[in-house]
Amino acid sequence: MYEHASASRRSVLAAAGGAATVGVAGCLGGGGGGGVDELTVAHMPIYPDLQWYVMEGEGYVSEIDADVTGEEFTDGPAIVQAFGSGEIDVAMFGIVPAMIVIDRGIPAQVTAANIREPMGIMAESSFHETFESEGADAFATWREERGRPFRFGTFPQGSVPDVLLRYWLQETGVDPATNDAVEIIEINGASAVWQAIANDEIDGTSIMEPVPTIAEAEGSSVTMLRTAAEILPGQPAAVTLMSDAVRDSPVAAQFLEQHVRATEFIDENPDATAQHVEAGIGMPADRARRALDSPLSNFISDPAAITDATQVFSEFAAENGQIDEQLSTDQIFDLDVYDSL
Repeated sequence: MYEHASASRRSVLAAAGGAATVGVAGCLGGGGGGGVDELTVAHMPIYPDLQWYVMEGEGYVSEIDADVTGEEFTDGPAIVQAFGSGEIDVAMFGIVPAMIVIDRGIPAQVTAANIREPMGIMAESSFHETFESEGADAFATWREERGRPFRFGTFPQGSVPDVLLRYWLQETGVDPATNDAVEIIEINGASAVWQAIANDEIDGTSIMEPVPTIAEAEGSSVTMLRTAAEILPGQPAAVTLMSDAVRDSPVAAQFLEQHVRATEFIDENPDATAQHVEAGIGMPADRARRALDSPLSNFISDPAAITDATQVFSEFAAENGQIDEQLSTDQIFDLDVYDSL
């Protein structure tokens, strides 16, 4: 029943352009100290939100003492808007949009991580050797040989893949804002990134699974150059953001118990997990299974595992004007709910 319900929501959202939500937000108990009767969970059909699809598909949500409804979105900004409107209570999405919610003064904090180090920098295989020998100068060499800049295509500026790409370029010695040998093209969605690779529209990307697995299976010349673990150990990506009303209720710990349970299921049952990927995200189970063996598939629940590297993203978000000022770890995270388990 869970896969069918999710598919129905996807159909409605697709008809609405993916930006709308279905239904209403959770019904929070009144009086300031009440419980949560209904819980609306925003999520996206991406690998870093895989815990949700396991929680739903395995029926774990029934263990939570609230009526749990999942709402699927296509992008983080739409979730930020819905969270700000009080339409959702829990959001499973990127660390940067989570910080935007907090920066806007909306009472919420991150209580769990979904994954760590899930991104990779991919580049044309012919570029690899040049980069290893020349470093930052490799981009100028590319431009001289081809008469155009090296084209990276990734999610819009300020997204997790975009921040990792810009961080890596800066660490390499390249400022994409001033270096005419590098171009960053904004692309919405992982499937669109893969199509850009397949159509030779870009030369590289910063992306998560399943794109690297698909590229390898299709024999693409765009291959892995660096993993996030090599660039920024503990790199954050998707997290679980809870409203203060949820965090102050018993439902918070109950939700995280099932989150941990789902993380353990992913680790221990990759074949069954691949079926949930196919049903929830739409990737064929055989490829989903291979993607679970990827060095980018590091599913976790403990938020403390990403706190240090999150400060890099907070700094970037402040520099980009997405948040007014760099947020501290204490402002972003509530570690107590997970620790209470």
